[in-house]
Amino acid sequence: MGFIIKPIVTEKMTAITEKSSREKSYKVKGEVRTKAATPRYGFIVRPEANKLQIKSEIENLYKVTVLDVNTMRYAGKRSSRYTRAGLVRGQKSAYKKAIVTLKAGDEIDFYSNI
Repeated sequence: MGFIIKPIVTEKMTAITEKSSREKSYKVKGEVRTKAATPRYGFIVRPEANKLQIKSEIENLYKVTVLDVNTMRYAGKRSSRYTRAGLVRGQKSAYKKAIVTLKAGDEIDFYSNI
């Protein structure tokens, strides 16, 4: 059963991925050291999926090593608009988002099969 609905490819998530993919350098007692980059990617997942299921599915789909999975639940928002027929009310669906941290050197290419 597929727990991943779709990857998040927005400007905000792309900025997070690019920021986390850069190597970081820092000084320790006058010596410059570099820390390996651990890239982060976002996915919309099923609300009933847990972190272990998300981790195993990402590893199987993209052939990468997942270090960490952070999940967030978003509530559905109510919306209303005025139309010719009157006031129309509705509600957007609730969803769950997962931010996945990969091992240094691993990368996911969402545009490889276009």
